[in-house]
Amino acid sequence: MGVLACLPLGLAIVPSFIGRFVIAVSAWLPDNPRIISLKPAAMTQPVFFAHANGFPSATYGKLFAALAPDYQVLHLPQHGHDPRFPVNDNWSNLVDELLHHLEQRGEPVWGVGHSLGGVLHYHAALLRPELYLGVVMLDSPVLTLADRLVIRAAKRFGFIDRITPAGRTLGRREEFADLSEARSYFAAKSLFRRFDPECLDAYLQHGLHGNGQSLRLRFDPATEISIYRSVPHTTPGRPQQLQVPLAMIRGRHSRVVLAHHARLIRRMARGEYLTLPGGHMFPLERPQDTAELLRSLFRRWSAQAPTEVCA
Repeated sequence: MGVLACLPLGLAIVPSFIGRFVIAVSAWLPDNPRIISLKPAAMTQPVFFAHANGFPSATYGKLFAALAPDYQVLHLPQHGHDPRFPVNDNWSNLVDELLHHLEQRGEPVWGVGHSLGGVLHYHAALLRPELYLGVVMLDSPVLTLADRLVIRAAKRFGFIDRITPAGRTLGRREEFADLSEARSYFAAKSLFRRFDPECLDAYLQHGLHGNGQSLRLRFDPATEISIYRSVPHTTPGRPQQLQVPLAMIRGRHSRVVLAHHARLIRRMARGEYLTLPGGHMFPLERPQDTAELLRSLFRRWSAQAPTEVCA
């Protein structure tokens, strides 16, 4: 929902979770959005990661470190917090925010996204396939027409909070006296109960910030709720129109990606459906296994169609 702090221009060397050192680079792009990368000494292809709603990117630091040194992982600190790209219905501004940063790169990327992030990459790849080598959606569904009709009706008739996590997010605790209190609170929640211990530590470090004498959630709760309520009921194109490889990886106990989503992916010419142990939060429950599967996908896709990826 990390190994990097949000720093101004400069370099910070931090210990990685795999016993090496990685260089954490925080750089300002020309028009001042902040984008962060894990930049190994010898990089190959870049990965652009997009996080789940409510979980700042640095929470996934153990996953990023497990991809080093073979992959350069780039990401925004938090989606939906740039005033130039406010959350709107169907997430089109969030897709534009992602495209804005991808366009500034000189080469296509592997787009990897968890939940919210997977949908953003999928929509962006439909619009601008030349920016991508491929897309991996981590427990993030490609919605069917039936899904989208239900979502549209839920928005129109006012029950969207019942079919998304928005209802559970309303009134959720936002402030804590100290880190110990916050740890006890989150560790007891079912969503966090199976987190890798280092990923839970990363969430506490990067998902909270000091506010005088207390700690508050870093990801703006109002933004989080707005993202849930504006879940897309439209799409920039049909799944069969996607021009790059796509893999949907489901947590085996997830209640987000369902059987009909898997059937849709299997009908795509370049679509794959895979599973890993865990639930919806499996990238933070099993970051090492997630990284190993991503590596195998990237290697296989590169070997299968090295001339077909968009450049």
